[in-house]
Amino acid sequence: MADRRSSARVRVIVARVVWALFVVCASALAVAALLIALDAEPTNPFVEFVLDLADGVDLGIFSLENPIKKFGGENGETTTALFNYGLGAVAYLVVGRLLERVIRP
Repeated sequence: MADRRSSARVRVIVARVVWALFVVCASALAVAALLIALDAEPTNPFVEFVLDLADGVDLGIFSLENPIKKFGGENGETTTALFNYGLGAVAYLVVGRLLERVIRP
């Protein structure tokens, strides 16, 4: 009986860690999109860190170099970033929640 409770406790902790990691990835994409929309100074160390982190977690699927959807026009770069990074953030949250539910007892 104690073994079963211990196993359930480990699964709960692992589920929380997985969910937290996916939330961090989604947050990185969302903050990067916001910084691009605000036209933040790219040489700022914080901005550079967030944009590099977002570039790392976009998995090449939601990348700004090869986006799912590319917008043109005056604000095309901003709209492309908002769309692709926003879509990536939502995908991370959905997949993270699904994995969390599968892992949790």
